[in-house]
Amino acid sequence: MQLIAIGGTIGTGLFLGAGQSIHLAGPSILIAYLVTGLMCFLLMRALGELLLSDLNTHSYIDFIKKYLGDRTGFVAGWTYWVCWITIAMAEITATGEYMQFWFPNLPQWIPGFVILILLLALNSINVSAFGETEFWFAIIKIAAIVALIAVGIGMVLFSVKTPVGHASLTNLVNYGGFLPHGMKGFVLSFQMVLFSFIGIEMVGMTASETEDPKKVIPKAIDNIPIRIILFYVGSLFFLMCMYPWSYFSEAHSPFVQVFQNLKISSAAAIINFVVLTAAASSCNSALFSTGRMLFSLTYDGKSKFAKRMSRLSPSQVPQHALWFSTVVIGLSVLLNFVMPGKVFSLIASVSTTCFIFIWGAIVLAHLAYRKQVGKSAAKKFRMPFFPLSDYLILAFLGFIAIVLCFKTETLIALIASLIWIAVLYAIKVFNDRVHQVEK
Repeated sequence: MQLIAIGGTIGTGLFLGAGQSIHLAGPSILIAYLVTGLMCFLLMRALGELLLSDLNTHSYIDFIKKYLGDRTGFVAGWTYWVCWITIAMAEITATGEYMQFWFPNLPQWIPGFVILILLLALNSINVSAFGETEFWFAIIKIAAIVALIAVGIGMVLFSVKTPVGHASLTNLVNYGGFLPHGMKGFVLSFQMVLFSFIGIEMVGMTASETEDPKKVIPKAIDNIPIRIILFYVGSLFFLMCMYPWSYFSEAHSPFVQVFQNLKISSAAAIINFVVLTAAASSCNSALFSTGRMLFSLTYDGKSKFAKRMSRLSPSQVPQHALWFSTVVIGLSVLLNFVMPGKVFSLIASVSTTCFIFIWGAIVLAHLAYRKQVGKSAAKKFRMPFFPLSDYLILAFLGFIAIVLCFKTETLIALIASLIWIAVLYAIKVFNDRVHQVEK
């Protein structure tokens, strides 16, 4: 559970998306990560309180349904499924870019297709296969970041010479200042920063499959601030001390660039392998989530599709739901074949806009829960500074939605997501009325 929680906060958004974020905000990206990390921690505290209030509830989608109504729960469930579908698409796209480090002429779609098939096979075994795979993926990511921070500390302490100067703390302010593109660049960076934290709520999907959730869930959530400071802020801080922020490419992983520029080819290859496993890790989580979410969404359905999706294999894996989700994710392979190099940013924007709705629904469900139980709410693991903290999260998510309006591609993703939510709501209303007529 601890490793899944860590894996949920370290992914392609950091390893690949950091290049775009640094390009927009420069060193001020550190503040963006701290602010977003604080909001995510508060979000997880709200989620943790909900999960511990009823350990028989299988996922937080059930809490949304319970406290916000069937229609909102229906929309949230299908939107969350789409969220992880788009994440998997982004990660599959990223694997193609990472493999081109070794094979520059290799078409981007081929590695993604191969990795998708391998992960499908792993997830088809049983839940322990997922947990074991994610365990090792997380260890690889943690080891790489710790190693990078250690190298950064050494380079700064000894002022190691680089192709563009020396490793120094002054690199944070010597190239246009701490806010090189002003507040505009700082604000625009939040979209990709938020994408970096997507998956943090995976704790809410795996809670029901732990042996001691009362102990494990609080520990996993309360360690989030330490992970944010160490893994996100720590790694980016030393990256920009080792090299000026302007030296990093918008299109490539800054982690790989650091070791390439140091002329340590084997180290660069190792780091590229690490970011490749990070993408595979996120895709692995996506397959786990989409399969189980689709199973949950169709469990009580009466259609042939619903009955097929809600079947379990002998090893208790929602096999058909997993296969169907994989086929949908596989559309990214086709997209990368048709429009290589343009898919990652587009899909990341769609995923971010969908998660704004999901995270907002979690907070609203928490507010409704506390209103219902009042003073009888358990004192253990309560949301700190309630209800101010809940309103603060909602205000932050609203701010991100406004930021998405500033760029054409993110605005398109926002509008598409709103249309999707409206269509789902209309479908639910129609189905409810049909059932009423049948009765």
